[in-house]
Amino acid sequence: MGNEKEVCGRVVSAHGRHYTIELTDGTQRTCFPKGKKTDAAVGDNVLVQLEGEEEGVIVKRLERRNLLYRSDDMRTKQFAANVDLLLIVVATTPAFSDDLVGRALVAARAAGIHCLIILNKADIQENLKTARERLKPFSAFDIPVIELSALNADQVNATLLPHLRDKTCLLLGQSGMGKSTLLNTLIPNAKAQTQAHSIALDAGKHTTTSTRLYDLPQGGHLIDSPGFQNFGLYHLSNTEIEAGFAEFAPYTGQCRFYNCSHRHEPGCAILEAVKSGAIPPSRHALYVRLLAENEAQGRY
Repeated sequence: MGNEKEVCGRVVSAHGRHYTIELTDGTQRTCFPKGKKTDAAVGDNVLVQLEGEEEGVIVKRLERRNLLYRSDDMRTKQFAANVDLLLIVVATTPAFSDDLVGRALVAARAAGIHCLIILNKADIQENLKTARERLKPFSAFDIPVIELSALNADQVNATLLPHLRDKTCLLLGQSGMGKSTLLNTLIPNAKAQTQAHSIALDAGKHTTTSTRLYDLPQGGHLIDSPGFQNFGLYHLSNTEIEAGFAEFAPYTGQCRFYNCSHRHEPGCAILEAVKSGAIPPSRHALYVRLLAENEAQGRY
């Protein structure tokens, strides 16, 4: 009897043990996981057993292509699953953190997700040159950087939308970078959707801390996530961290020692590249920092 009521759906928001699932017919239901385990993330495809008119139980999470998440010694925080493109939002002001951008890029590369950096508030001329300089190390290894003002809808639609069409994109950024403004420009009714969702869950203002998937008017999906101020990568091995630095790739396998850690060994091709300026010292410093953090805590 139960099986005919099991249908496929996609997680469009997650809030504690409440999940909003969009079914294949376009309707949405509030669903709860079967048992105590809650490992579904926004963007996951799931099998749902319908209950009543508005609710359901998540019976199974279907196989995912990827999962972007961060992890530190306190906890693991999932961003989203089945992501095609990561949009990292930075701004001319307030100053963004190179460290956080670098960490997000490493996490995305380890998960096999393409990235694009959005430099918001590009109309603030006095800070534009500095921001461009700071983004140079990232654009040097084929990460596209798009400059725009999130308040200028025509500019956003002309420069950014073509990159998003028919893709599932995740919007990520520190607080204060204008991520919400960008979301509301791309999806004009996003705020209304968030409020309706908030009322449905009786969660009030706390809903802003949850991740949510929206349909893009031109096709594709945009997942908005809360702003963050730290980005641990404890779930990555040393090999995965190394692979997360695209600019290391031309030099891997050229070191004198096959198990070179690229920190202090003689005959290290990557250290030579840092010395010659081919790899920015700031990028190598982040690599060393990530290894040290993970080694200090031990593996999960």
